[in-house]
Amino acid sequence: MMRHLTRLLMPMFFAVGVAAAQPGHPTGPEEQLRVSLEAVIQALQDKTLSAAQRRQRIAGIIRERFDFQAMSRRALSTNWKKASPEERKAFVEKFSRLILASYMGRIEAYTDERVEFRGVRFKGDKAEVATVIVTDTREIPIRYRLRRKGEQWLVYDVVIEEVSLVRNYRSSYRNIVKKEGIGGLLARMDEKLGTLEGG
Repeated sequence: MMRHLTRLLMPMFFAVGVAAAQPGHPTGPEEQLRVSLEAVIQALQDKTLSAAQRRQRIAGIIRERFDFQAMSRRALSTNWKKASPEERKAFVEKFSRLILASYMGRIEAYTDERVEFRGVRFKGDKAEVATVIVTDTREIPIRYRLRRKGEQWLVYDVVIEEVSLVRNYRSSYRNIVKKEGIGGLLARMDEKLGTLEGG
């Protein structure tokens, strides 16, 4: 399931054909997502960058747009309170690397998908941006959930075909923690990172 979710999520960062930003709302969540997309596209098209430099630049863009702290808290759910400060810090670091490594591993799979923005809904300091990834054969709905922090709108969850990325991790991690504890989960994450980052 996670491999499927990652494959679907990748076009957010590698799509072309993004519609122009709506005038009058330059700091809204939809527009900030567009800015991130454009920055990634520029990095992909910059022939002066080495592969390592390109990955580093793209990772920086993703880190600026995703709130990995909030995603980590939601992914661990009630186990977040049970974890020590050191375990929380380690989890956030490994969780962010895990997502980034999964994205980087899909760069070569980018083809010519495009993203269409289908509007935004607000609820207090939160927003949900609806998009559709259009391929030659189908349309894939993806909703980005963002929270406003100062002037920034940061992604804290992604819903792909009605499946929450954070909820999916939460279910998997809950089972591991129940059997092996937080330490066991961190060890499992290290194993996965060794595969993804060493490949």
